[in-house]
Amino acid sequence: MMGRHNVPDGDAAGVTERGPSAPYERFTDEVPNYSMETTVIPAIAVLEEPDPEVPETAAAVRRRRPLGPAVRNYVGVIVILVWGLAPFYWMVVTAFRDSAFTFDTTPWPTHLTLDNFRDALATDKGNDFLAAIGNSMIISAVTTAVALLLGVFTAYALARIQFRGKYVVTGIILAASMFPTVALVTPLFQLFSDIGWIGQYQALIVPNISFVLPLTVYTLTSFLSDLPWELEEAARIDGASRGQAFRLVILPLAAPALFTTAILAFIATWNEFLLASLLSNDSTEPVTVAIARFEGPDAFSQPYAAIMAAGTLVTIPLVIMVLIFQRRIVSGLTAGGVKS
Repeated sequence: MMGRHNVPDGDAAGVTERGPSAPYERFTDEVPNYSMETTVIPAIAVLEEPDPEVPETAAAVRRRRPLGPAVRNYVGVIVILVWGLAPFYWMVVTAFRDSAFTFDTTPWPTHLTLDNFRDALATDKGNDFLAAIGNSMIISAVTTAVALLLGVFTAYALARIQFRGKYVVTGIILAASMFPTVALVTPLFQLFSDIGWIGQYQALIVPNISFVLPLTVYTLTSFLSDLPWELEEAARIDGASRGQAFRLVILPLAAPALFTTAILAFIATWNEFLLASLLSNDSTEPVTVAIARFEGPDAFSQPYAAIMAAGTLVTIPLVIMVLIFQRRIVSGLTAGGVKS
């Protein structure tokens, strides 16, 4: 049998009367609190954080910046604007000035008249300026369309498809853009004379395509290389062929670059003069050649005022088009320039 400890009566009574905490009371002389009273905990002092500093306004930052760099920037911008716009401004001023005061050096418009524009559009002196504008529209539109059609497929292949000799092809295309135009005048003239193309539209369209095609390929390749591959792969997974993915996914995303390339190719073709002056005739000459062939009242006088008026009529539509679509042009030129 196991032994049993004898508990004194007082202890037993204490256990009965005071509960199981009798030993605690015996050694501490404290009576524990079994009630549901809330114990108050002294609060801990919290250090207040200093108020955050208010950032300086943009005006205050600008006031603290040195004025030297800002002045240099503005001076540089003004010099570039004057350098680029002064010839155009003087052309417009001379176009609206009476031909008797063509060489007047007054920097603002004086002796205003519209006779110069009437002389530029008149046909009694052998100048058919409106027909030349139509020729330039045909040549530029066809050249731009063919260059975009060939350039977008070439750029897609160079940007998306891995094949042997890819970088060699890219180098040849870029090298072709650096080839001097004057070196091609004699071979092209001899070739087109042999096949009977002199004085026809194709003699002006085919060389212009070769001139603007490197620009088209280079611009579109840079843009298509920056497009995420996942978009085309997702279309292929959904069952689209490579052609469908290109037509339904790639082309809509490449719209800014296509638009920019089309404008640049159109302007480059519109302004071409060297080959057009040798490969065209009176019925196919573009506007640049027509302006150069303007004739005055006699063989010894040059109609400078009428030439300035014709140049204004040709240039102003291009300037307006560029100003309207300048955001698309800039976005297309800068697309692909920065890796995301």
